[in-house]
Amino acid sequence: MDASHVEQDLVNVLFTEAQIRERLAEMAAQIEEDYEGHDLVIVGILRGAVMVMADLARAFGRHVEMDWMAVSSYGSGTKSSGVVRILKDLDSDISGRHVLVVDEIIDTGLTLSWLTANLSSRNPASVEIATLLRKPEALQMPVDVKYVGWDIPNEFVVGYGLDYRERYRNLRDIATLAPHVYS
Repeated sequence: MDASHVEQDLVNVLFTEAQIRERLAEMAAQIEEDYEGHDLVIVGILRGAVMVMADLARAFGRHVEMDWMAVSSYGSGTKSSGVVRILKDLDSDISGRHVLVVDEIIDTGLTLSWLTANLSSRNPASVEIATLLRKPEALQMPVDVKYVGWDIPNEFVVGYGLDYRERYRNLRDIATLAPHVYS
C-alpha cells in the first residue's frame, strides 16, 4: 500500500521504502562482517518484523537460518503493557548457536529485555539484537542493541510491518500516525 492511499491518516513519512531497503542492506553487510566464519540464526519477532526480516535476509550474501517467535506485550493498545507472553516459540534448538533477534522497533525495551534473557537461558553461543527503529526517549529498560537502523522520536509510527490494530502493516513506507486515528 502506498502512503497516498492513507495520507489522511498520516502526519508525515519518516522513511521511504527505498531508504529502508538501503539501510537494511547496510546493516546486513555489517552483520555479515561481524559473523564471518560463524553460522547465524536470525529470529524474527512476529508479526511486526516480517517485512524487516524478509528484506534483511534477502540482503545477505550468505546463508542464514531463519526462525520465528511471537510474543505479545501490547494487546490492542499503543503502549507496551510490560507483561510478555510467548505465543509461538522457536522451532529450532539454539544451544551453542549465534542468534540475532530481529525486530522492527524498540520502544520501552521491556519486551526485548525479557526476550533476550529468555533466549540467553537456552545456552546459545551469543544473542544480539537488530532493530530497524529505536525510540531512545521511550526506553524504560536498558537493552543492548547491536544493530540499529534509525533512532526516532517517541511518536506512534506505522508501516513496513508496524501496525495500529492490525492496519497499516502493508504500508511500504514508515510514517507517523495521526493522533485522530488512535485517540
